[in-house]
This record gives sequence, C-alpha cells and structure tokens, in this order.
Amino acid sequence: MLVHLMLELYGCDRQLLENESLVRRALDEYPARVDMEKVSPVHLYQIWILPEKKSLQPSYEQKSFPTDEKQGKLRLIASPDAKDGSVKINQDAQLYVTLLKPGEQVAHDFGKNRHGWLQVAKGSVQVNGQTLEQGDGAAISDEPTLSIRGAKDSEVLLFDLA
Repeated sequence: MLVHLMLELYGCDRQLLENESLVRRALDEYPARVDMEKVSPVHLYQIWILPEKKSLQPSYEQKSFPTDEKQGKLRLIASPDAKDGSVKINQDAQLYVTLLKPGEQVAHDFGKNRHGWLQVAKGSVQVNGQTLEQGDGAAISDEPTLSIRGAKDSEVLLFDLA
C-alpha cells in the first residue's frame, strides 16, 4: 500500500518556512521518524499569494480534487469567489491545475489586463509552442490565449492574475 505524507505547516513561523533547506531537510528526514519508507524525492513548491488587503482574518482550507476533474482539462482549484467548488482566496487570482497525457491539450483565455504564471510540476509540456520541463515556470503577459499540450505525462499549475 502506498501512503502519501503531507506535513501541515499552516501557522508555522514565516522565517522557518522561508528557509528552504530546513523545510527540505524536514521533509526528507521525517518519513524515517514515523517508520515510513521514502519512495520518491521531495518536491517542494512554496506558493505565496498576498491578500488583496491588510488585516484580513487568516484562514485555511484544504481540498482534494479527483483525477477525472483534472485529466485533460483545466480544473479551477482556488478563486476569490470559491467558484465551481474551488477553495476561496482573498485575491483577484484564479489557480488551475491540469493533468495531461502526451498529445492532450488544454487552452486558457486571459481577460484584458490579466497576466499569468505557469508552473510545470511534473513531466514536459509545450506552451504556445515553447517546451517546458518539470520544474520550469513561465511568466505570461500579452498572450490572449494560452495553449498547453502534454509532451509527457504532466501536471501543470496555471495562475491567472490581475
């Protein structure tokens, strides 16, 4: 049986979270402490989205989305209005995830004066004809439509930003 381990770091001291080597070491060593076997290397993405205004009450939400809602389509997972069952964030931003097999393609239309960030979490994709590999990110401006095509089995995060 394969079990995933996720460490809950919400509410942790910001300076500790910003120390990437400390976080990586903790994620690398923790499985042995709880008698688990590590079967893959640690992949760490720190995503910071500042709230739209100061003094908002901090909140936390966690949600899983089924594979079939992400496979071959852009699944909205975070938005300011919790649209389509996404988690709510206090910022004019939408976060999407997609899983792509080789040859599968999704597209996203950016509204006027919108920008984006694309992060390849796994695999390899072509974004408007440019190849991006696991770990690559791309800032997106002045592109009304983004086309993402899987070159390998891939997982991609797309941020639509004001």
